[in-house]
Amino acid sequence: MAYLQLDNIKEKISEKLANTESAKDKSYILHREIIKKSGLAIRAVHRGEEENARQLVKDAGELLDKATTILKDYPEMSRFGFMHDAQKELAEAAITTDIVFKNSLPDPDSIGVTYPAYLNGMGEVIGELRREILDLMRQDQGEKGERFLEIMDEIYYLLVQMDFSDGVTFGLRRTTDVARSILEKTRGDFTNYTVSKKFRDSMPLSEVRS
Repeated sequence: MAYLQLDNIKEKISEKLANTESAKDKSYILHREIIKKSGLAIRAVHRGEEENARQLVKDAGELLDKATTILKDYPEMSRFGFMHDAQKELAEAAITTDIVFKNSLPDPDSIGVTYPAYLNGMGEVIGELRREILDLMRQDQGEKGERFLEIMDEIYYLLVQMDFSDGVTFGLRRTTDVARSILEKTRGDFTNYTVSKKFRDSMPLSEVRS
């Protein structure tokens, strides 16, 4: 004789978990596409392809909207980090695109990402701006990279003010530490480049050619 009526509970839980797993699988596929398109957008930025970069950011944003719709009835999915990673990559791509081509910063709500994802994405942007500066220095146009260095400094200053626990910020403290290291290294490289360029510019043309 059964004392507990478990069948209804079993069916209810099984149905819920099956639906949750289905939502997870569908959103995971989208998360991979978001990361792919975000990476391609950043690549387009470094190649100077603004239109392509913006289209890829737009495409990634539309995929994120689809994933968000799939997961809206499953708040428990917030414990899975893969959607945070996708949002972080999209934020990085959108921020990098706007900084390089517009010298501006997009609002996190306009991108459609969470604030922790936006902040972590912003921290990753510092590495992308370093690459822009290095490319300019290789082209002997390093002085054009000074604005990027100033923006890197502003981003870092914002990040260090986000003094909240890692559980709230999804590990922002580590991102900030890495950003600081990249910023300091880039500042040193830029200083060396500037001193070297001033020295070269001060030399007679005949000596430079020799």
